[in-house]
Amino acid sequence: MSNDVHSNGSVGSGGEDPLVIGDYEFSSRLIVGTSRYPNPQVMLDALDATGTELVTVAIRRVNVENPAPESHLDLLRQGGYEILPNTAGCYTAREAVLVAQLAREALGTDLIKLEVIGDDETLMPDVEQLLNAAKTLVDDGFTVLAYANDDPITCRKLANLGCAAVMPLGSPIGSGMGLVNPYNLRIIREEVDDETPLIVDAGIGTASDAATAMELGYDGVLLNTAIAEAQHPVQMARAMRLAVEAGRHAQRAGRIPRRLYAQQSSPSAGRVQVDE
Repeated sequence: MSNDVHSNGSVGSGGEDPLVIGDYEFSSRLIVGTSRYPNPQVMLDALDATGTELVTVAIRRVNVENPAPESHLDLLRQGGYEILPNTAGCYTAREAVLVAQLAREALGTDLIKLEVIGDDETLMPDVEQLLNAAKTLVDDGFTVLAYANDDPITCRKLANLGCAAVMPLGSPIGSGMGLVNPYNLRIIREEVDDETPLIVDAGIGTASDAATAMELGYDGVLLNTAIAEAQHPVQMARAMRLAVEAGRHAQRAGRIPRRLYAQQSSPSAGRVQVDE
C-alpha cells in the first residue's frame, strides 16, 4: 500500500491511473468503511486485502478527541490509512456541518464524506438538506465527497457546487441489492463533468456489482457491509479489490459492440469444402 504522505496532503503516488479527489491522490479506487466487522483484527486484515488507502469512519461512533491506545481510530492511523470522516446519523444540514467542523478540528483533515439522511427506514439522502450542507462546507474549504440519490439532477447540482466527488447510491445502504438503477447511473456519468470524480456508494453486494459500476465509467467504489458481513470478509475484500481493478481496465479498454446475431471469429477464406 503506497501511503507516502505528500507535502500538499495527498496520499500515495497514484501510479499511472490515480484517483484524484481535490488535492488528494490515491492508487486504489476502492474506499472502504470500518464498521460491522466481527472484530478489529478481521477489519485490519480485510482493509489490507482491499489495497485501499482511504477509509471512512463515522465521527459519531468514535472518540476523536481522546482516542485510547489500540482504539478503532488509533488502529487505522497505525495502519497508515487516510481517514475520511463521515457525517452518518445527521438529518439536517446544520447537524452535518457541525459534525464536519468537529472532525476537521479533531483529525486535522479537510476531507469529509457528507451524509444527510431523510429517514431511518430507507436511509436515503434528504436532497434539500444535502445541497444546503454541501454549499456551506465547500464554501468553508472542505474537500466534500457527497453521498447522493441516484438522481442525475441532484448529482449535477452537487458537482456544480464544487464537491470534490459525487457519490450516488447503487441501492439503499447495507441492502446488498447491487446496482438497481444502472440506467440512472449511466445518465449521471454523462451529466457530470469528467473533472468531478463519481463514486458508487452504498448497496454493493458482491464483486460483480463493483465491476459493473466501474464498467459504467465510474471512478471508484465505496463499500462496507458487503465485506464486513460476508461469510469470509478477508476473501471478499480481495474479490472487491480485483473487481474494481478489472472493471476499470475493462472500461478503459472499450468493450466490443453488442450484436443481435453471431459473428464468426475465424476467416471464411480457406474453409474446407465437401462435395455432396
